[in-house]
Amino acid sequence: MHIAIVGAGPSGCYVADALGRKLPGARIDVFDRLPTPFGLVRGGVAPDHQGTKNIARQFERILGKEGVRFLGNIAIGRDLAYAELKEAYDVLVIATGALQDRRLGIPGEDLDAVYGSGRFVAWYNGIPDGRDLDPRLDGKSLAIVGNGNVALDIARLLAKTTEELADSDLCAHARAAFEAAAIEDIWLIGRRGPLEASFTAVELAELGNLSRAAILVDAGQLPPALPGESQDSQGKLVELLRDFAGHGEQREKALRIHFAFNAAPLAIRGEGRARELVLARTRSENGQAIAGGETFSIAADTVISAIGYRSTSFPGLPFDAVRGVVANDRGRVEPGVYTAGWCKRGPQGVVPANRADALAVADLILADLAGREPSAKTGGALIDALLAGRGACRVDLGGWQKINAAEVAAGQGRPREKLVRLEDLLIAAGS
Repeated sequence: MHIAIVGAGPSGCYVADALGRKLPGARIDVFDRLPTPFGLVRGGVAPDHQGTKNIARQFERILGKEGVRFLGNIAIGRDLAYAELKEAYDVLVIATGALQDRRLGIPGEDLDAVYGSGRFVAWYNGIPDGRDLDPRLDGKSLAIVGNGNVALDIARLLAKTTEELADSDLCAHARAAFEAAAIEDIWLIGRRGPLEASFTAVELAELGNLSRAAILVDAGQLPPALPGESQDSQGKLVELLRDFAGHGEQREKALRIHFAFNAAPLAIRGEGRARELVLARTRSENGQAIAGGETFSIAADTVISAIGYRSTSFPGLPFDAVRGVVANDRGRVEPGVYTAGWCKRGPQGVVPANRADALAVADLILADLAGREPSAKTGGALIDALLAGRGACRVDLGGWQKINAAEVAAGQGRPREKLVRLEDLLIAAGS
């Protein structure tokens, strides 16, 4: 049985593990467009959340199992065609995640100093195609539109001191930019109310530990306390926000993080670059933000939208452009082709949620394979010949381990100093 998985992030690794356990003797090739595996564990998880990143050790063990190969720096649509993968493998799983920022859809979104959170996170996490973003952090006020964990990550990292970032793997170029930043006010903008916020209590509580930042919450935007509310996740969030609202005396700290709920962005204004964010007051009805007539503005020299992501396609892949996901029916794309993770269901859930989804797709594949006769497909043999003929520069698991060793050594006491240029990664891999 020859199996290909496109995407070496959590979903791809979990599918590889599940199929490898249930199909002894199967040959599983895991492709990734980057020379480095682990997807958003490396490129999306905040650099100061090293505990979360430790799961990469489990994924490395999966990629190192007998019968499993990692083929890094191989992009479908550039080095190989979708049709060629279908020709070579009995089973093809698309697990490419969701990397494209959703747009705000408002006037001024294309001004300078306006960024999507996906591009911004790729920049500070050292993803090669995000390295050259060079965001403008020279103004006093920065606005983040979104009430998820990514929005909190960005605000927290910008607010941390050099000492508080010492045990992170924040890239050197981002550390230098954060140290030079002139930001005094960070606004976290939520279209809906605090009860609809999608960040977690754990992430929210981290803001309270920042040494130089005051967390400012308008108590008038919070719902009244209810008996037993702190027993559920949203109740815990509101309880934390009430606690922040009671510390207004911290306003004199060097940096202030403001929470603004029930505020929908209408426009970004400025001459050539962002200077002002125009917002409309909203009310929450049945979980939806309904705009009223009142508007207001805040100073915003930089604007970052953190409102979600879309998947991207490659030629031939069935794709739902409206939803921004691979077109699928509960994981089935077309005969022999499946999808898992964020590119299947949208950017929802953290690593454990991707594991449950990946295992469900693996079970679906196993059910479809039951009783199926062996095919004459040659899997990796055909792919290796195609890549060799095209001069593709492939990085295997040993190459990744060389990259890892080089980055850890360069960290000099920090977890690592990432290589952020593609050519440097390939040199370190020996490719």
